[in-house]
Parts: sequence; C-alpha cells; structure tokens
Amino acid sequence: MTAPPVDPDAVARNAAELRDRINHLSGGRQVTIVAVTKGFGADAVRAALDCGFSCVGENYAQELLSKAEQLTSASELHWHFLGQLQRNKIRSLAPVVDVWQSVDRIALIDAISERAPGAKIFIQANLSGEPHKGGAALVDVPALVDHARDVGLEVQGLMGVGPEGPPEGARGGFRSLVELADTLGVEQRSIGMSADLEVALQEGSTMVRVGSGLFGARPPR
Repeated sequence: MTAPPVDPDAVARNAAELRDRINHLSGGRQVTIVAVTKGFGADAVRAALDCGFSCVGENYAQELLSKAEQLTSASELHWHFLGQLQRNKIRSLAPVVDVWQSVDRIALIDAISERAPGAKIFIQANLSGEPHKGGAALVDVPALVDHARDVGLEVQGLMGVGPEGPPEGARGGFRSLVELADTLGVEQRSIGMSADLEVALQEGSTMVRVGSGLFGARPPR
C-alpha cells in the first residue's frame, strides 16, 4: 500500500501546537521530540526535518531502511528504532540506526554490541503487562542496564509504552519508570505519545514519541 502524502503546512501547525503543549507542562525541562513516521513516506520525514525535528522514529526495520535510503543527504537526521527488535534485523539496521530504543533482553544487547560497538540505547520496560508491547519487567531492568554498560553500550535512558485506554491509566507505570531511571542514574525517560503526552510530561518525561499528533491519523497497514 502506497503511503499517503503529508501536508507540510499542517505538520508545521501541529508542530507549533505540540511545542506549546510541551512548554506548558514541562516546567522548563528539556524535552526531546521524536517524530514517529511509521506508516508514512519519506515526505513525512522531510516535513519533520523542516520543523526542526532531527530525531525520527520508526517501528519496522524495512520501513526505516527504505526511508533512510531516500534521505542519505539529510545529515542532521537521527534515526531512532522504536519497535520490537529482532536479532536478525540488527545487522542491516546497525549502519543506519543512531539510537536503539526498544532493547529489552540480553541477546539484543550482545547483538548490538557486536554490530554497533558503543551504540546508544534505551532499555525498554513493560509498563502495562501487555506482552505484545514488548519490554522487560521493571524488576529485570537494572540487570539489563548493568550488562549493557559492561559490554560498552551507552545507556541513555529507559523507555516505556503506556497501556491501552484512558491516559490516566499510564500514570503509575510512567512514575515507576522515572523513579527507576533516577535510581539507575540514567538521564533520559522516553515516555509519552500523542494520546498520553500530558500525563507523561507531568510524571517527568524527557523524550516523547509523537506520530499522529504531527502527521494525522496513521494509514492502515
């Protein structure tokens, strides 16, 4: 299925509104916006770059690789891999991915260390108990952080996805992730998407992953 084009003017308006929302709730804290272009084409990435978003997130390996091939001249672009990661995809992704945000087990840490020594990663915690969302149990996260550091990876932070349902339902999980990040001495807390942005920011998010809030409803796969 061909990805629908995005309207750059609409993206620019959405970006301005998004920044206003974040500034209002962050209390002056620096918050990085990762523009999630899953389901859209390379024109969505260009629109994000035009709005000053240099961090772009993708959930699927082939989709990321395809867009990266079309955007080799965009030197300011930093790719974040967000989806559930398969070991057999790491080799092809390693030359392109700047930040691996969905690392949730020892095998992935070792594979990334082998293919991309010193890579920047986030350890993903499962905050909802929903297995389809991936992520390690909170109790297992410290050991993963320690192992990643031992093999030379740069653990930039923790990442989590809120549960389905009303945004308020994400608050407890987000709070637990932030507390754990403080305990482990990692600076970044990648929590909050378009639907639960406000709750995440109130609980201490330093990085939000926004797709529909910038580009509109995602087309069906």
